[in-house]
Amino acid sequence: MKLTGRRESTNVDDRRGMSAAKVGGLGIGGIVIALLMTFLSKGSIDLNDIVSNIGTMNVTEQAEGGREFTAEEQELAKFSKQILAGTEDVWTEEFKKLGRTYEPPKMVLYTGSVQTACGNGQSSMGPFYCSADQCLYIDLSFFSSMKQQLGADGDFAYAYVIAHEVGHHVEYLLGSLGKAHEQMSRMNSTDANKVSVRLELLADFYAGVWAYHDNKMFGSIEDGDLEEAIRCAQVIGDNYLQEKARGYSQPETFTHGTSKQRMKWLKLGLTTGDIRRGNTFECSDAEL
Repeated sequence: MKLTGRRESTNVDDRRGMSAAKVGGLGIGGIVIALLMTFLSKGSIDLNDIVSNIGTMNVTEQAEGGREFTAEEQELAKFSKQILAGTEDVWTEEFKKLGRTYEPPKMVLYTGSVQTACGNGQSSMGPFYCSADQCLYIDLSFFSSMKQQLGADGDFAYAYVIAHEVGHHVEYLLGSLGKAHEQMSRMNSTDANKVSVRLELLADFYAGVWAYHDNKMFGSIEDGDLEEAIRCAQVIGDNYLQEKARGYSQPETFTHGTSKQRMKWLKLGLTTGDIRRGNTFECSDAEL
């Protein structure tokens, strides 16, 4: 990506290196892909087990106060702030077209574990968005995990991850996130998972919409960037992760969508840039 000269967002709370808190329940809007990575070496995985484990984990991380950050870590922090700034610029304009005002989220950078209004989170869960405090949380070591464990690498792939979490904030502002969570609270796990998939695919679509308009504003997309993002969407599909973990997949446990679905909705946003095309809640299961 071409980011030279781009501004860095000031909506950032840098908590890296601060003492980590005890981890308890976590009420985030759907599990994130990095949590699956920690189970890949076990030979079997059940997404329902992971969801239940979120509320029961009790881990204490050691404090990292006083440590200095490497040049690579600082560059990733700068990169993340620039991408967040790009989402602010794009979504401010897109919301104006809807006759609305965009209220940007805050990005919290942390190491190890972190306190949120949704509970306590830890780095093994990957980036996540908490609607209770309208913040997205990222331990930058996640990007190394993407590269090492899934082979998903490149600045545009990393930008897609951030833009996806911002996409959940867009869902929150437009009301789809709250409506979906209310529906999920009244459903059995299988039906709730289906709603979760639609939320995640919508966030993928919004990530694509952001990239389309960011490129129009700043000419940010370079050769190979689109392939990086599509490759990332492929390897974080529920079916891909489950098959990698145990050799087969269970569609009833999918919470984020298949590789094909995630690539489809990201591509739709990337090629159209039209927020009105984000109709994942209006499609039939076959159309997803």
